[in-house]
Amino acid sequence: MSDNVKRAFPQYLSAPFQILWYESDELALFMFFLVLALMYGNVFWLLLIPGPYIYSRIKRQKPRGFLCHLLYMAGLIRMKNYPAYFEKVFSE
Repeated sequence: MSDNVKRAFPQYLSAPFQILWYESDELALFMFFLVLALMYGNVFWLLLIPGPYIYSRIKRQKPRGFLCHLLYMAGLIRMKNYPAYFEKVFSE
C-alpha cells in the first residue's frame, strides 16, 4: 500500500454533521414537518418553522444524544446490548 495518499481529516472530531446551520436531527424534523404539511396542509404549515426551532431550543438544554434515549424510552427504537427500559431487577 502506498503511504502517499492524502485524505481530508476533519478539524473537529466531535462536531456533528451539519447542512447549513441545521444538524442532522433538526433537518430530519424539518423534513418530517414538510412532508406532513404537503400531505395534510392546514396546521402543519404553521408548525413547519416553529417545530424545529422549539426542538433546537430544547436540545441546547439537554445532553448530547437525548433524542435517541427519548425514542428508546418511548419504545420506538431498541438499543443494541441494552436492557428493556422498564427493567427493575438485574442479575449478574
